[in-house]
Amino acid sequence: MPPLTPRPSCLRTLNGSASQSPTISLAIRTFTSSSPVQASTVQQKRRHQDPYALAQSRARKAANLSRREVLTKERAAALGDPVRGITTSFVKSFDSALPSTPDPTESAISKPSRSTQPRPGPNATEEDHLNYFLSPNELQSALQRSEVLSAPLPESSSSFEAAYTSTSSEFNFDRMGRPVQSPEEIKRAAEERKRLLEQQHTNATAAMARIASLANGSSKDRMRVNIQRCISTFGRHNTDSSLPPKAPSERQPNQVEVSPRPRIGPDIGSSEVQISILTAKIRTLADFLETRGKGDKVNKRNLRLLVHRRQKLLRYLREKERGGPRWEFLCETLGLTEGTWKGEISM
Repeated sequence: MPPLTPRPSCLRTLNGSASQSPTISLAIRTFTSSSPVQASTVQQKRRHQDPYALAQSRARKAANLSRREVLTKERAAALGDPVRGITTSFVKSFDSALPSTPDPTESAISKPSRSTQPRPGPNATEEDHLNYFLSPNELQSALQRSEVLSAPLPESSSSFEAAYTSTSSEFNFDRMGRPVQSPEEIKRAAEERKRLLEQQHTNATAAMARIASLANGSSKDRMRVNIQRCISTFGRHNTDSSLPPKAPSERQPNQVEVSPRPRIGPDIGSSEVQISILTAKIRTLADFLETRGKGDKVNKRNLRLLVHRRQKLLRYLREKERGGPRWEFLCETLGLTEGTWKGEISM
């Protein structure tokens, strides 16, 4: 085994001679910034002592920091809000669970609206979805049946003739000794009774419309209806016939084309349906945290979990659809920006 010889700390210690003693060594040079007292050049002394140069360096630093802040805000604005995104008419309809109205154009905004039609409310009868798992057709048929059942039985002509007979006396009495009214009074009483029945049916119809309306329902009822609307809007059992297919991918030479299976029932598990349902839940939870749950840490964690779950689904759908029509329709309808799926989301 060869003997261990100390190596020189710097190449300059050899000075081009291999026979020089290895014990000769120079001090190791320190690569640290020199202080104003130890500055070796005039430029360094001027940089550390000249107040004008110090003011210039501070101004450059402040300008760089302000520019960095502006760029950060611009990037954040370009990405959008990772929680809410852009509020569209469909997303805004999650608050009331009523059908969304199209966004007004610039010409419609500039012209004043003269329509006096009331907005759908608790007494609305033209809602697509009702509370208590009712449909508008079921409610209408139940009201019609109740009207038929509450109508009085028609009086027969024989009983009418037996009740009243024209005699010389002013009134005729029945077997129980009660006076019998004239035909005009009987007809007037029947009309009054019919009017009262119609008024009662109108009041009952308005009361049932208020009871079954979602405006008087809870947040769970509205969420249930919002889930149904998301399934009917983004479900592939409806969008397959309305949206064009995505661009075909490059086929491998040994790849076998697989025909799609026929769909049975509504689509409730595709990525776009789950993303829309998560968006409805995120909006409801974010509104609650902004108004009444500012100190609710459990729901804040639940909101974070929902946002990151939606981000994973969006990344998967974007990679699978390759920016196709299904992806564009989802982003335009729900107002999803790049901030909802791109990069790291910190809340």
